[in-house]
Amino acid sequence: MDRYLSNAVNRIDQKGRVSVPAHFRAVLAKRSEGDLYALRALDIPALDVGGLDLLDRYEARIAREDPFAQAADDMSFFCHGDGAFLKLDGDGRITVTDFMREHTGIGTEVAFVGRGQFFQMWEPARFHAYREEARARLSRSRRNQVGPRPLGGTE
Repeated sequence: MDRYLSNAVNRIDQKGRVSVPAHFRAVLAKRSEGDLYALRALDIPALDVGGLDLLDRYEARIAREDPFAQAADDMSFFCHGDGAFLKLDGDGRITVTDFMREHTGIGTEVAFVGRGQFFQMWEPARFHAYREEARARLSRSRRNQVGPRPLGGTE
């Protein structure tokens, strides 16, 4: 498996560390990711976390912009000034910092959420609320589609 799938909630220990779920660590190992890059998500109270490929993806987007344009400056500020590197210790844990807590509201537990090529870190109650909102939006969108429904679909 080379995608971040599913979700898990892990408790932060007394030293402020949390274990990255084993199935996420397996993806990191398969990708030979030594460093983790974290970025405060733009529109939601979560961190986007991945290997250097996540940072590369943002930097490739910046490179397509006029370097003197405000958009390029804003994107650089966002991905470089609002991002941080995280270190996994030998036991697969990361330290939960103020950088993470300020944006997410994380307290004593962290929800790890797979997003395919990267994963997110959430405060669990906020994750559960957002998941319900996302499901409701998708359900409304599905009901509003015109045309035949797929076999086995539910209303």
